[in-house]
Amino acid sequence: MSAVATKPPAEARVATLTERRQRRRWTSFILPGYFWLVILYTVVPILVMIVYSFNQAPAQRVTFAWQGFTTEWYRHPFEVSDLTSAMVHSLTVATFSSLIATALGVPMALAMGRYRFRGKGVSEVLIFSDIAAPSVVVGASLLGFFITLNFPRGFSTILITHVAFNVAFVVVVIRARVEGLGRTLEEAAQDLGATPWVTFRKITFPLIFPGILAAFLLAFALSIDDFIITSFVNGQYLTFPLWVYGAAKVGIPPQVFVLGTIIFVTGVVVAVTNVVLGRERRVRIEEEPA
Repeated sequence: MSAVATKPPAEARVATLTERRQRRRWTSFILPGYFWLVILYTVVPILVMIVYSFNQAPAQRVTFAWQGFTTEWYRHPFEVSDLTSAMVHSLTVATFSSLIATALGVPMALAMGRYRFRGKGVSEVLIFSDIAAPSVVVGASLLGFFITLNFPRGFSTILITHVAFNVAFVVVVIRARVEGLGRTLEEAAQDLGATPWVTFRKITFPLIFPGILAAFLLAFALSIDDFIITSFVNGQYLTFPLWVYGAAKVGIPPQVFVLGTIIFVTGVVVAVTNVVLGRERRVRIEEEPA
């Protein structure tokens, strides 16, 4: 007989619980460990960019041989005029395309999340097809479309293209927010005599605003980051990713890492601020008397 079997029942139960705890203590690290490995895999390239933005570059080109710490590139982040112009182009396109895509996506998300109408199924298929379509296919099709219309390629074609692929993401994000809300408050406002516009402005819009903000930020990130689709329709109009791709053939200036770091830090600050404000809002609502 085993040693556990010879023990009294109480001692056997204690031994079994101890073994389970030890086993659980080991397995409890699997999922957190996997999570942090994925985060590390994602963040390491960004950390390398940030670190080497402080590296000296004697030939005014990025080198991964550490030459010494310097903040010189942060004192002259806009020294490369072409790079600065490309960054301004990217920010301009991202801002306008995100605003237009959000303005178009809000009513679409409300319609798909709240109402039944003929052709809704087809609309859903088109929305998810736009998301699932490979970037090369989207870029090539849009290029063919603009060539057929003899439309000059430049800022306008990039803007139209970015709005086209951003609308689908905006609709999906806002629709998820809309479908997660009940209609009790809206119906109560209408029972009290509020018009549909007043109900939307004072009830619906504040409730879905976090989703609208999230959709706008997602569209902005996708737009400023896009390279494949933009490369088909840009003409002579260079954005930040296109400029970096071209500069990589002869050597990237350190200002690329500096501007990339600034964009990353700005995004982190915006995300953290949004989380903090959301928590403060929830705490304020919980503390309000019923």
